[in-house]
Amino acid sequence: MRLRHRRPVLAISGVAVLLALGACASLPGAQLPSAQIPGAQIPGATVVPGVGNAPPAAAGAVDASTWATKWGPLSAADRELITKVRLATLWEMVMAQQATQRASTARVRQISAEIAAQHHVLDEKGLALAAKLKVELPIKPTALQQEWMADISSRSGKQYDSTYVKWLRLAHGQIFALIGAVRGSTQNTLVRSFSEQANAAVLNHQRLLESTGLVNPDAFPSPPAA
Repeated sequence: MRLRHRRPVLAISGVAVLLALGACASLPGAQLPSAQIPGAQIPGATVVPGVGNAPPAAAGAVDASTWATKWGPLSAADRELITKVRLATLWEMVMAQQATQRASTARVRQISAEIAAQHHVLDEKGLALAAKLKVELPIKPTALQQEWMADISSRSGKQYDSTYVKWLRLAHGQIFALIGAVRGSTQNTLVRSFSEQANAAVLNHQRLLESTGLVNPDAFPSPPAA
């Protein structure tokens, strides 16, 4: 297989990836200040306002191809995972940082500090991985993620805590399925290692959020069809 010489549009992968599409659409306009964008000041970070680098005529096209790399084939699902982890950090780290100041209970403030710190480490790994594999990354949260951010920020007191925990727990449950699917299918050694790091972080975040006692049924994604 020959190495592609152009950067294709990032793909939305198959059925496994669709499990994580709850946080995938873009919202025109609204954007975080650059100081709040994780990785914005990291030298060599490849981040762009949209996903992909196709000519205007091909905007929105789906690239399901597999790229050849010296670390093994890089599938559309592999690229989707790298992108989704980046998108998760773009809103979850910002909200976790906010919660360290605004949450009404000491426990929520404590777990938020841990989540923010771990997202920072994971984002640096993701940026380095994307640079090696020439995967372009988004720089703003999706439309749905921005709705969650606005909902959390509009609350106060106990409602702030419960809303924050609900949306973060739901998002972690969604991406967890994608991480597992990619870990089991990827032939790229770098992506396999990254998926394990992402899996450990997301699992830990789920446990931290659940330890607050604020997780309710609304915080869980729908179970997969039998």
